[in-house]
Amino acid sequence: MEELKNYGHQHPLLMLNEEQLIDNGNGVVDCSRCAEKVSAPCFSCVECCGFYLHKTCAEAPLELNHPFHRHHPLVLLQNPPCTSDQRCFCDFCDETCEKFLYHCSCGLDFHIKCALFTFNIGERNLKELEHVALEDPSFSSKNDGGNLGNCFVCWEPLAIYTYFSLDCGFNLHKKCAELSLKLNHLCHRKHPLVLQFNSERLSCKTCQVTPERGLVYGCSPCKLAIHIDCASPVPVIEDKSHQHPFTLFWRRIPFICDACGTEGHHVAYTCGTCSIMVHKKCISLPRIIQHTLHVHRVFHTYFIPKEYFESLNCMMCHEVVDTELGSYFCADCDVIFHVNCALKEKEWYCIVSQENGDDKSRDKPVNSITMVPERNDAGEATVIEHCNHEHYLMLSDNIREHGDKCCDGCLLLISAKFYHCSRCDFFLHKSCAELPKMKLFSKHFCGEMQFFSGSKPFILSSDSMFKCVECGVLSNGFSYKCNECGNHMCLRCFALCLQDAVKIPGHKHPLLFYYDYEEQLVLVGGISLPHFVVRIVIFIYAVGCVLLPTTVKHKCDHHILTLTYDKINDYAKYHYCDIYHPHPVTFIKKIHYYLKCDKCGKPCDDISVECVESECKYIAHWECY
Repeated sequence: MEELKNYGHQHPLLMLNEEQLIDNGNGVVDCSRCAEKVSAPCFSCVECCGFYLHKTCAEAPLELNHPFHRHHPLVLLQNPPCTSDQRCFCDFCDETCEKFLYHCSCGLDFHIKCALFTFNIGERNLKELEHVALEDPSFSSKNDGGNLGNCFVCWEPLAIYTYFSLDCGFNLHKKCAELSLKLNHLCHRKHPLVLQFNSERLSCKTCQVTPERGLVYGCSPCKLAIHIDCASPVPVIEDKSHQHPFTLFWRRIPFICDACGTEGHHVAYTCGTCSIMVHKKCISLPRIIQHTLHVHRVFHTYFIPKEYFESLNCMMCHEVVDTELGSYFCADCDVIFHVNCALKEKEWYCIVSQENGDDKSRDKPVNSITMVPERNDAGEATVIEHCNHEHYLMLSDNIREHGDKCCDGCLLLISAKFYHCSRCDFFLHKSCAELPKMKLFSKHFCGEMQFFSGSKPFILSSDSMFKCVECGVLSNGFSYKCNECGNHMCLRCFALCLQDAVKIPGHKHPLLFYYDYEEQLVLVGGISLPHFVVRIVIFIYAVGCVLLPTTVKHKCDHHILTLTYDKINDYAKYHYCDIYHPHPVTFIKKIHYYLKCDKCGKPCDDISVECVESECKYIAHWECY
């Protein structure tokens, strides 16, 4: 038996063959350095203390001058160089490093086997590949719907090229095992590009994407990196989304991609027949998608004829879309998205197959008015039968007689024309009565689902108490209930979510819905995103504030109360709430000395209300008040 004194362990180690390994540890033991299962030949502690090492782990050098990282040596550490509450990830395989690892002061970390495997690639010492069969992704038994995983060198899908699948768990394309260590490239003529780890996390010069893992071609003096696939792009690409092939065209200056409307660098693909120039990634853009922000499918188009309109704003970011460049467009509604906005979040859209792209039969609404016994001379329904009420409902506009009644659908005060039941106290706004029985809704994620799977049917319901999934209010009015997850949405929230822009009293501009607005919301109550935001004018409403009814009835007053928007800056000085307090109150925000809230007893360390009468000493959190 070969004996070895080894780094990281106090006792000598003995080399074991397969038979001895089975006798020592029943054949199933973990390496004390890499934490993976040990196979013979391996090393074991002579004192039988349970310390085992792979032969490669035992012989790993304390310092490794790596051909893909020539600036500093990689140092073997016994423990990851991060704190106990952080996880350390290998910069090659992206798996967690829990025990021994190679570390560089640049911030690079590698498992022992990952550092040695890439070292052998750089030294052209991959003898293990001589005994591994080359796999063709077209015929691979491991091909699960085209998802074979990624190559560990370039991190592109394995299914693109022939590849090796090694017993050690590494997969790599055949071409990536044979990469040139240096490359003279058209996009950087000053210096040769060197195959290396992207230790500085530089973005690729051609596609502008920052590679998280794997190798790149880089120039350290010029702070430049290029993806392996971007460095040697294929000359011709055919894709089913376009009827002609795309041909590689090297560019010395930037270009604007006709498919997505954003800038590209160096590597372009052109279709001579259609006279378009695109990014490589944009060749395979999905032609039809269903997006959560629009009920219809939207189609990718390279340009839109000018006779359609003067200009349209993107549904996502609300900025103008250049219709002479690529976009996603719904011709029925004149709804448009920037390509990158539409595809920004994978959870917000799903790809629609070509054969189902034009099917609009399921979009037709189903009326909730089941019968109309009487109409007036103008053809307006004066008596109706509604799916959610047992008696006939009659049309009326007598606000004076019924103005203090609330609509049983949306629970707001009756206004304008409405339907009412002469046999029971049941009222519906005309607009609420005419709502469809079933409505497709796209801005909804069922239950714990993380990905959008298309517009879902919502059914008009009134048979139970419910809590609105959007505003959280408990209600016994009408709701739209998701046919898949069973969540309810009140009529006001449902109507609000269907609108692209909202007009409210007290402000002259329309409010636009921003799903990813990241600015600080300066609003009492600390209400969180999403918000309706007016562009240009800094004026923000939380969704809950947009939903405030314009008129309400309250037991404190026999008159109808109207929502007002007073422009007097010292409004609180001259007005007070009749319900909560007899003295005027004003908004404050304490900075140093936090008084205790009169309601909950906790310190008022956020926006609060305080009595303007100095002798009163009343203070409360805004939420408590």
